[in-house]
Amino acid sequence: MRGSARMAFLAVPVLVSATALASMTAGAAGGNTDHSAATSPTPSIVQDDYATAKGLIDRERYRDAIPILEKLVAKNPADTDALNELGYSHRELGREQRALNYYLQALAIEPGHVGANEYLGELHLTMKDLPKAEERLAVLQKACGNCEEYSELKEKIADHRTKQQS
Repeated sequence: MRGSARMAFLAVPVLVSATALASMTAGAAGGNTDHSAATSPTPSIVQDDYATAKGLIDRERYRDAIPILEKLVAKNPADTDALNELGYSHRELGREQRALNYYLQALAIEPGHVGANEYLGELHLTMKDLPKAEERLAVLQKACGNCEEYSELKEKIADHRTKQQS
Protein backbone atom coordinates (compact mmCIF):
# COMPACT_ATOMS: atom_id res chain seq x y z
CA MET A 1 0.00 0.00 0.00
CA ARG A 2 2.99 2.32 0.29
CA GLY A 3 2.79 3.31 -3.35
CA SER A 4 -0.97 3.38 -3.59
CA ALA A 5 -2.25 5.68 -6.29
CA ARG A 6 -5.30 6.64 -4.26
CA MET A 7 -3.06 8.48 -1.79
CA ALA A 8 -0.83 10.12 -4.39
CA PHE A 9 -2.74 13.40 -4.28
CA LEU A 10 -1.78 13.81 -0.63
CA ALA A 11 1.94 13.65 -1.25
CA VAL A 12 2.54 17.42 -1.31
CA PRO A 13 1.66 19.22 1.92
CA VAL A 14 0.21 22.71 1.67
CA LEU A 15 2.41 25.22 3.43
CA VAL A 16 -0.30 27.69 4.48
CA SER A 17 -1.12 27.82 8.18
CA ALA A 18 -4.71 27.96 9.38
CA THR A 19 -4.15 31.49 10.70
CA ALA A 20 -2.71 32.68 7.37
CA LEU A 21 -5.59 31.07 5.51
CA ALA A 22 -8.13 32.76 7.78
CA SER A 23 -6.32 36.06 7.35
CA MET A 24 -6.33 35.78 3.56
CA THR A 25 -10.00 34.82 3.53
CA ALA A 26 -10.90 37.65 5.91
CA GLY A 27 -9.02 40.18 3.77
CA ALA A 28 -10.86 39.04 0.66
CA ALA A 29 -14.20 39.25 2.48
CA GLY A 30 -13.85 42.88 3.47
CA GLY A 31 -11.47 42.99 6.40
CA ASN A 32 -13.13 40.81 9.04
CA THR A 33 -10.19 39.83 11.26
CA ASP A 34 -11.94 37.24 13.46
CA HIS A 35 -9.52 34.26 13.51
CA SER A 36 -11.70 32.02 15.68
CA ALA A 37 -12.48 29.80 12.71
CA ALA A 38 -8.78 28.96 12.42
CA THR A 39 -8.77 27.25 15.80
CA SER A 40 -11.01 24.35 14.76
CA PRO A 41 -9.63 21.84 12.28
CA THR A 42 -11.04 22.07 8.78
CA PRO A 43 -10.96 19.14 6.39
CA SER A 44 -8.14 20.73 4.37
CA ILE A 45 -6.04 21.27 7.50
CA VAL A 46 -6.60 17.63 8.50
CA GLN A 47 -5.64 16.50 4.98
CA ASP A 48 -2.51 18.65 5.19
CA ASP A 49 -1.53 17.07 8.52
CA TYR A 50 -2.21 13.59 7.14
CA ALA A 51 -0.19 14.37 4.01
CA THR A 52 2.67 15.65 6.16
CA ALA A 53 2.62 12.46 8.24
CA LYS A 54 2.49 10.27 5.12
CA GLY A 55 5.45 12.15 3.67
CA LEU A 56 7.43 11.52 6.83
CA ILE A 57 6.48 7.83 6.77
CA ASP A 58 7.51 7.57 3.13
CA ARG A 59 10.91 8.92 4.20
CA GLU A 60 11.01 6.40 7.08
CA ARG A 61 10.75 9.16 9.70
CA TYR A 62 8.23 7.23 11.79
CA ARG A 63 9.07 8.95 15.10
CA ASP A 64 8.30 12.31 13.51
CA ALA A 65 5.05 11.10 11.95
CA ILE A 66 3.63 9.57 15.14
CA PRO A 67 2.84 12.83 17.01
CA ILE A 68 1.07 14.25 13.95
CA LEU A 69 -1.00 11.08 13.56
CA GLU A 70 -1.76 11.01 17.29
CA LYS A 71 -3.05 14.58 17.03
CA LEU A 72 -5.29 13.59 14.13
CA VAL A 73 -6.69 10.64 16.10
CA ALA A 74 -7.24 12.87 19.14
CA LYS A 75 -9.33 15.17 16.93
CA ASN A 76 -11.13 12.27 15.25
CA PRO A 77 -10.88 8.88 17.02
CA ALA A 78 -12.61 7.24 14.05
CA ASP A 79 -9.88 8.22 11.56
CA THR A 80 -9.06 4.72 10.35
CA ASP A 81 -6.36 5.89 7.96
CA ALA A 82 -4.49 7.70 10.75
CA LEU A 83 -4.92 4.69 13.06
CA ASN A 84 -3.57 2.43 10.34
CA GLU A 85 -0.54 4.64 9.76
CA LEU A 86 0.07 4.81 13.52
CA GLY A 87 0.11 1.03 13.53
CA TYR A 88 2.49 0.95 10.59
CA SER A 89 4.83 3.50 12.15
CA HIS A 90 4.98 1.64 15.45
CA ARG A 91 5.49 -1.68 13.65
CA GLU A 92 8.41 -0.22 11.71
CA LEU A 93 9.91 0.91 15.04
CA GLY A 94 9.59 -2.63 16.44
CA ARG A 95 6.69 -1.79 18.75
CA GLU A 96 4.55 -4.76 17.87
CA GLN A 97 1.97 -4.47 20.66
CA ARG A 98 1.29 -0.80 19.96
CA ALA A 99 0.99 -1.56 16.26
CA LEU A 100 -1.43 -4.38 16.98
CA ASN A 101 -3.59 -2.08 19.12
CA TYR A 102 -3.82 0.58 16.41
CA TYR A 103 -4.65 -1.92 13.68
CA LEU A 104 -7.35 -3.47 15.84
CA GLN A 105 -8.82 -0.02 16.59
CA ALA A 106 -8.99 0.76 12.87
CA LEU A 107 -10.59 -2.59 12.09
CA ALA A 108 -13.12 -2.23 14.90
CA ILE A 109 -14.35 0.90 13.11
CA GLU A 110 -13.91 -0.30 9.52
CA PRO A 111 -13.51 -4.10 9.32
CA GLY A 112 -12.82 -4.03 5.59
CA HIS A 113 -10.05 -1.39 5.72
CA VAL A 114 -7.63 -2.87 3.21
CA GLY A 115 -4.51 -1.15 4.54
CA ALA A 116 -5.12 -2.17 8.13
CA ASN A 117 -5.89 -5.75 7.09
CA GLU A 118 -2.72 -5.97 5.00
CA TYR A 119 -0.52 -4.47 7.69
CA LEU A 120 -2.08 -6.56 10.45
CA GLY A 121 -1.40 -9.65 8.35
CA GLU A 122 2.22 -8.58 7.97
CA LEU A 123 2.45 -7.99 11.71
CA HIS A 124 1.12 -11.48 12.36
CA LEU A 125 3.90 -12.85 10.13
CA THR A 126 6.45 -10.87 12.14
CA MET A 127 4.93 -12.37 15.28
CA LYS A 128 5.21 -15.86 13.70
CA ASP A 129 1.41 -16.34 13.59
CA LEU A 130 0.77 -17.67 10.10
CA PRO A 131 -2.88 -18.68 10.70
CA LYS A 132 -3.82 -15.13 11.73
CA ALA A 133 -1.98 -13.71 8.73
CA GLU A 134 -3.99 -16.07 6.52
CA GLU A 135 -7.19 -14.83 8.19
CA ARG A 136 -6.30 -11.28 7.14
CA LEU A 137 -5.62 -12.52 3.61
CA ALA A 138 -9.11 -14.05 3.45
CA VAL A 139 -10.63 -10.78 4.70
CA LEU A 140 -8.70 -8.86 2.05
CA GLN A 141 -9.88 -11.20 -0.70
CA LYS A 142 -13.49 -10.54 0.30
CA ALA A 143 -12.92 -6.80 0.75
CA CYS A 144 -11.04 -6.02 -2.45
CA GLY A 145 -10.56 -9.15 -4.54
CA ASN A 146 -7.13 -9.32 -6.12
CA CYS A 147 -6.10 -5.78 -5.09
CA GLU A 148 -2.55 -4.62 -4.46
CA GLU A 149 -2.83 -5.12 -0.67
CA TYR A 150 -4.13 -8.68 -1.17
CA SER A 151 -1.33 -9.50 -3.62
CA GLU A 152 1.37 -8.08 -1.35
CA LEU A 153 0.18 -10.00 1.71
CA LYS A 154 -0.24 -13.19 -0.33
CA GLU A 155 3.37 -12.87 -1.53
CA LYS A 156 4.68 -12.24 1.99
CA ILE A 157 2.80 -15.27 3.30
CA ALA A 158 4.32 -17.40 0.51
CA ASP A 159 7.79 -16.06 1.38
CA HIS A 160 7.16 -16.83 5.05
CA ARG A 161 6.18 -20.42 4.22
CA THR A 162 9.29 -20.86 2.07
CA LYS A 163 11.51 -19.63 4.91
CA GLN A 164 9.80 -22.00 7.36
CA GLN A 165 10.52 -24.98 5.11
CA SER A 166 14.20 -24.08 4.69
